[in-house]
Amino acid sequence: MSLKPKFIPYFHDLVRDYEITHPGVQIVWVDFPWDILQLKLITAIAAGKPPALVNLSVPWAEEMARDGLLEPLDAYLTMPGQAMPYTDAALADLRFNGKVYGFPHYSNVNVIAYNRQLLAAAGITQAPQNMDELLALAVKVAAKTGKPGYAPALGKIDGFMMQQGLDLIVDGKAVFNSPAHVALVKKLAATYKANGFLKDKLFAEDNFPAVVDAYLGGRLAVMVSAPTAIKRIQTDAPDIYAQTGIFPMPAGPTGINDGGWMFHFAIPKGVKSQDVPAVAEFARYLTGDRSQLAFARLAGVMPTTKQALANPYFKQMPVNAGAAELASAVAANSMNSARSLYVAGIDDYDELRRFLVRAVEAGVTGKADIQTSLNEAVAIWNKKLAKVHRP
Repeated sequence: MSLKPKFIPYFHDLVRDYEITHPGVQIVWVDFPWDILQLKLITAIAAGKPPALVNLSVPWAEEMARDGLLEPLDAYLTMPGQAMPYTDAALADLRFNGKVYGFPHYSNVNVIAYNRQLLAAAGITQAPQNMDELLALAVKVAAKTGKPGYAPALGKIDGFMMQQGLDLIVDGKAVFNSPAHVALVKKLAATYKANGFLKDKLFAEDNFPAVVDAYLGGRLAVMVSAPTAIKRIQTDAPDIYAQTGIFPMPAGPTGINDGGWMFHFAIPKGVKSQDVPAVAEFARYLTGDRSQLAFARLAGVMPTTKQALANPYFKQMPVNAGAAELASAVAANSMNSARSLYVAGIDDYDELRRFLVRAVEAGVTGKADIQTSLNEAVAIWNKKLAKVHRP
């Protein structure tokens, strides 16, 4: 999915090496843009000509597994007698109704990149241990330096709430107007009022370009991102990179670290049963320790196998290690709690999320009472959810 042209040599070399050691096996790698891959795949399955393996995101896999379009793969993840190579978190991402539907490939997890000068000016020396401490850091930086401390992705407030252990839907009904949800939004509102947040595109569906620009310009104390973004700082703003430190992003009360968004390889329904063992053997090679480590180093992402994460590439820092190397090491330590957070099983979910975002925006910016605003959004959600068929 959307891996060409940069990764064509990697996959061609990987396929060539596999074919050399497996005479009689021929593998064809085909890459599609993400926006047409799903349609191509469903069409191929319907025509009875599915690909042997397909690269999917976790939400797509959940949807397709629910529709009976993927093979459960528990029996093929390892050879008999071998230990499970993948992290518990990666497997949990792909476990639906008790069965695993993919071979984990690459993922990521958020870390905190911070401007040492701005944090020093605010007298901050310790990493935040939870969201309350991160919000307090943002307020303190703003008070001491006049610059915002933090830029959360409030346009994705649903994932933000779930990472903080707050459900959006319980027993088929929206519940994000509970006292706990209101209390969280009140904390966000207090931070906003104290100018602790970067307000540029704060509630946009994707505020990350604005966040990166602000951090590169020295206008933001903390940037929460995957390690891949740290290398952009190194390239575009060497002076800011030189004063960038790395903290772990604190896990939520559930112990989950946000930023997973894992990609994997699944076997579609319709692959001939006699071919599945051979397909699974290649999938294990494709997502094995050696292959994952090579891809992670090339792409700047994180592997999902235990041995690859324990490799010295992530664990042994050079003497002159910079923020990019430190970010990879910190992320590797968080990968077994990195999960993909999303809401499944609802058509037109993005439309519902926009109602939630608007309600939170109104409450955080003081344009509406928080409880009232969330109540109104819950009513809209529940009207939609009442029409959802739940087996």
